[in-house]
Amino acid sequence: MQKSIEIKSRNLTLRGTLHTPDRVNGKFPLIIIYHGFGGNKMGPHFMFVKFSRLLAEHGFASIRFDFAGSGESDGEFINMTLSGELEDAKNILDYAKSLKFVDKENIGVIGFSMGGAVASILAGMNSKDIKALCLWAPAGNMPEIVVNDFIAEGYPQFLERGYHEFEGLPIGKAFVEDLKKIDIYDTASKYDGNVLLLHGDADEVVNFSASEKYLEYYNQKAKLIAIKGADHLFSKEEWVKQLFSHTINFFSDELSSFSANYTAI
Repeated sequence: MQKSIEIKSRNLTLRGTLHTPDRVNGKFPLIIIYHGFGGNKMGPHFMFVKFSRLLAEHGFASIRFDFAGSGESDGEFINMTLSGELEDAKNILDYAKSLKFVDKENIGVIGFSMGGAVASILAGMNSKDIKALCLWAPAGNMPEIVVNDFIAEGYPQFLERGYHEFEGLPIGKAFVEDLKKIDIYDTASKYDGNVLLLHGDADEVVNFSASEKYLEYYNQKAKLIAIKGADHLFSKEEWVKQLFSHTINFFSDELSSFSANYTAI
């Protein structure tokens, strides 16, 4: 089953999609998917839609939302900050825990790109609520990416105007200032569960070294798998198949399967 859902976060409406397996009762393990910078709940080349449907086939429920200011959710992108998305992410997690058909002991999280940075921080701050964490090309180095790559030579004009337009999206000064306040890797390291990192070794946006650095902080809790030749968006079918396969196997190992205890959806 697939249906549209809404929640409130920071007095804004976030719009998302819920997927559940084709059972009408019982409790499911659930996966939350967090999108990246300038992205949305559908994902690049509908990647999140495809994966949510695949999860349902394997007995997992899933939810995916647009962060405030992105996709169909309320808010303006120029007001987007990492802290704001982290608050949205926590509210989405709380919503997931409130669903009667969700096995609250078996909630997993996926974060892609900047959503990977958000997911890693969220897990570090809410370790007891997240059983397993999977990061796709996570941008733990987001502060450097924004200043050095997104804004780059336009930094003087950015300071003067208070924003910088990048690929049609206005990067606000609040976003850049907020990034300076958060130690992404250190906060992420507080997570107690197991972590799978999947990253294309030819990623042109988030360098593969960003995941290698996560590995240093997670130590024995994490495993890093390189998708050979893959770019940032995993834009070939063969790369997507590898990404999905590794992720499904990880959650199948880490999360308990469907519970037969009756709970009406």
